[in-house]
Amino acid sequence: MDDLTTYASNTWCVGCGDFGIFQAIKDAVKRLEGLGIGRDRLIMTAGIGCHGKIFDYLALSGFYSLHGRAVSTAQGIKIANPDLSVICFEGDGSAFGEGIEHLIFAAKRNIDVTVFLHHNSVYGLTTGQASPLSEKGFRGRSTPRGSQDPPLDPVTLMLDSGASFIGRGYTAKLPQLTDLMVKAILHKGFSFVDIIQPCVSFNNTYTKYAPIVEDLDRPASTREEAWMIAQRKDKVPLGVIYGSKEAPWERQVPKGGQMSKEERHKRIRSLLGA
Repeated sequence: MDDLTTYASNTWCVGCGDFGIFQAIKDAVKRLEGLGIGRDRLIMTAGIGCHGKIFDYLALSGFYSLHGRAVSTAQGIKIANPDLSVICFEGDGSAFGEGIEHLIFAAKRNIDVTVFLHHNSVYGLTTGQASPLSEKGFRGRSTPRGSQDPPLDPVTLMLDSGASFIGRGYTAKLPQLTDLMVKAILHKGFSFVDIIQPCVSFNNTYTKYAPIVEDLDRPASTREEAWMIAQRKDKVPLGVIYGSKEAPWERQVPKGGQMSKEERHKRIRSLLGA
């Protein structure tokens, strides 16, 4: 067992794409440490679902949030301590169902947090219900005759919402996914990485994506170009789709009356009776 894996027993299904995300983030943390960003400066949040189990398995500090509230929790942490790099793990049901308003407004204000979307287009933990990203016609426990709803497009929605860094990865391409994670965490502003993560038990999309994923040569230079890339039907582009240098929200907030790090720690110790 490596030093970024906890003692908790892993209960993901054999072949689950979450294993790829888990390995990629561990590799990314080690690369960030080589760049001078220690794991003491990295903090994570997660929602409820199969994706959220990564909180139990990954040896980083964090806050286990409610279903759909991981992004709002991440924003609170960043506001309380802007020196931290805040990583948010979300499932497509948690992020684009219960938590969609938090996700949109975090992107809109361009707060400096990073969201990694575990995109399997199904509620896996509750055994196969259609999610907001399920394809029209998807047959699951909640839609035995096929879903009547078209899926949301996470990349175009984040583009329209104002995210300043957007990428897409695939759990079958770990080196690229690790690189995306590092770039997203280093980016100053709201970062969103759509990670295609097949659910082998209830929505196994490996055979669907294997022949159609394609690496991007370069990021789009405008949001309009990025939107066109995201809308491609023949291929699913992977890599950095869009990135822009815009001042993060917390840099624009008036600093009057903000406590120093030492004062915050003093107040916390006082509250804890330490």
